[in-house]
Amino acid sequence: MVRRLNGQRVGLFACALVATLAIALPAAAQGRIKGTVKDDKGQPVAGAQVTIEFQGNVSRKFDMKTDNKGEFIQIGLASGDYKVIAEKDKMAGMTLARVRGGQPAEVNLVITPSGSVLDAKQAAAKNAEVMKAVDAGMAASAAGKPDEAIVAFNQAIALNQSCFGCYSALGAAYVQKKDYDKAEASYKKGIEIKADYAEAYSGLASIYNAQHKFDQAQAASAKASELSGGGAATGGNPDIFYNQGVIAWNAGKIADAKKAFESAIAANPSHAESHYQLGMVLVNEGNLAGAAGEFETYTKLAPDGPNAAQAKALVAQLKK
Repeated sequence: MVRRLNGQRVGLFACALVATLAIALPAAAQGRIKGTVKDDKGQPVAGAQVTIEFQGNVSRKFDMKTDNKGEFIQIGLASGDYKVIAEKDKMAGMTLARVRGGQPAEVNLVITPSGSVLDAKQAAAKNAEVMKAVDAGMAASAAGKPDEAIVAFNQAIALNQSCFGCYSALGAAYVQKKDYDKAEASYKKGIEIKADYAEAYSGLASIYNAQHKFDQAQAASAKASELSGGGAATGGNPDIFYNQGVIAWNAGKIADAKKAFESAIAANPSHAESHYQLGMVLVNEGNLAGAAGEFETYTKLAPDGPNAAQAKALVAQLKK
């Protein structure tokens, strides 16, 4: 049985600052970031300056202002991580959003006064320190150095204890070390700060799955799906659907796994791993022709993917 889940995603970082980038891509591959800016009393902030900036090797950004409902949207974004900053009247808020595979990202920013001691420039400098620590942690995680990542994310948290995304990133670093107790505590802390934090629930699902706590994994994954947009018909998050499918498969709930992989594909037809896992489900059902078709799709979408060699071998075997 397959017990692999997608890598942990850092998710949204609630700290303070803003910037934007868009790269010309075919329409089907473009994503968007949609968000709302509110003050510390929960009221929408109209006319807030919003900046969205790509966190990659291309320097581009877009600036915009919130409408009367405190809302904003930027379309035409390439996949990747983005820094989103909102500012108005010496109040500021920042978050990180991840656009993946043309899927939309939604963010909720809360802007708060800089305070009587820190003026706007000083607040921006402090926020830059937070982002520097976050960036160092993400780089360390990507390089397979979880101990360094843990130190960096804890530095970011020390600077801004309300950075719920920092706790999610910290949890992911602990997952790399297979320290599931500390990972669970970190994800739960993120949820304590932001109750509707889908990424943290997805992280919990992954660690429960790794520990074969399948009922808890399914519950956490279902909550992540609910918070991230509902079902495939409304877009949804294909990664969360995929993770639900893996958890159901591991728990021996084949019908649920099939439904989840189909939902992932409905949300994003190019989600290669879901095609592969759906093929495995169809093999289990005895639908060999259907399985061969899914494996063929996988090899087209991910010719160098982790399951490419096995998918090609299965196609050859099933078509005999």
